[in-house]
Amino acid sequence: MARNVEIKARLRDLGAARELAERIADGPGRPVDQTDTFFRVAGGRLKLRERSDADAELIFYRRPDADGPKESEYEVCVVRDAPRLRALLAAALGVAGTVVKRRTVYRVGRTRIHFDEVRDLGAFLELEVELASGEAAEGGVQEARRLMTLLDIGADSLIAGAYVDLLARRR
Repeated sequence: MARNVEIKARLRDLGAARELAERIADGPGRPVDQTDTFFRVAGGRLKLRERSDADAELIFYRRPDADGPKESEYEVCVVRDAPRLRALLAAALGVAGTVVKRRTVYRVGRTRIHFDEVRDLGAFLELEVELASGEAAEGGVQEARRLMTLLDIGADSLIAGAYVDLLARRR
């Protein structure tokens, strides 16, 4: 499985955070509309991601629900017939929830910075520091903490779970 180190944080000022990211990013941000349908599974999360800019993807991942930088393991499979797969998985597993968002993606070296405007939740930032095969997670944790400082992300704004969990709690 591929691995990365991630954080998720609630943003108080999306514009100010984007300005900071644009100063350190390798290039301009790339906007994309995404709908993630989560299915009921044990031992991780399974989602079908439908995107405005590319084929859909089926993504399985395991990540602890902790608010600081944490390691995530994931597998991604490109999907050509998303509506049919969504219906099949919904019938077989049940739908845990749906997340609709506009995401703008920036790169800083091996790190993806996501600015997410999530329907019914608000604005968030995610960092995903890609880990090389066999690399200890600690290097990714250090990189995430360095970027958190540059982007003015404090520990008080960190989120432990997934957007689907936050939406479920609102209901």
